[in-house]
Amino acid sequence: MTFDLPTLGMGTAAIGNLYRAMPDAEAHAAVQAALDAGIRYFDTAPHYGFGLAEERLGAVIEGRGDVIVSTKVGRLLVPTGATGERHGFVDARPFEPVFDYSHDAILRSHEESLRRLRRDRVEILFAHDIGRLTHGDAHEAMLARFLDGGYRAMRRLRDEGAIDAIGIGVNEVAICLDLLERVELDMILLAGRHTLLDRSAAETLLPLCEAKGVRVIVGGPYNSGILARPLAEATNLHYDYAAPPPAMVAKARAIEAEAQRFGVSLPVAALHFPLRHPAVASVIPGMANAAEVADTVARLAVPVPEAMWAAIDGLSVDPAL
Repeated sequence: MTFDLPTLGMGTAAIGNLYRAMPDAEAHAAVQAALDAGIRYFDTAPHYGFGLAEERLGAVIEGRGDVIVSTKVGRLLVPTGATGERHGFVDARPFEPVFDYSHDAILRSHEESLRRLRRDRVEILFAHDIGRLTHGDAHEAMLARFLDGGYRAMRRLRDEGAIDAIGIGVNEVAICLDLLERVELDMILLAGRHTLLDRSAAETLLPLCEAKGVRVIVGGPYNSGILARPLAEATNLHYDYAAPPPAMVAKARAIEAEAQRFGVSLPVAALHFPLRHPAVASVIPGMANAAEVADTVARLAVPVPEAMWAAIDGLSVDPAL
């Protein structure tokens, strides 16, 4: 691979109208603010707003050779007449995402993403949301299609120099462990499974990635919102894209109390936490506007005492709750 991943990147689901609609100008301003703050890695996907996030990102970074972009394959966008909120995205583009991990679909998805991004290439390509958690009873068929065709297409793109790295972008540990035993991956983008509230990747996956030289990018460090601000200021909490169970809120409050004893806010602790592990190369919180970009950069600059981690690690709460 010909690049180093920055410690901080920007996730772009929010500028695809996740949870709320935003005008193009606000989305463009968020990306520009990230660039102005020195952020040079952006992760996106066709699924985010059904092409909207890629289009908005591309409009701002067009012509820039100093950025790293990752996008995803595994869904094709099919025209639809459906309107309103769909899959969590509000007033998104008139397409329905349809899973397809076949060889030709991966190549087509890659080409369509390049067009929306207004780029000749992206550096990283992830197979998106493969795994039993997403597909349930269809998992085995989806996995077979990927292993028989989609993965071969991704290897071909990398071997031909069209991209620099391949991997999977998922939110479950089991599929990562499975695929690491079957195929070669350069990177894993893991959302929500190595956070203050969910450490399920720490016992097996992260040590395996470290041993194999697979770089891990942690998405969703705030677990889709619950850790994104002090709990006293939070309303309409989300955990894994849904309302959090009371036990999870209690766990967050216990962690926050320990962090505050050391003068550290909950979101600062949440952003720093994934980077403690040597297998983790980058963390990519979502940022919806210029203010969130500024907050994120400031949070990462806060020094966090090692004693705080020992206190949080010693809490008597179920680490996989």
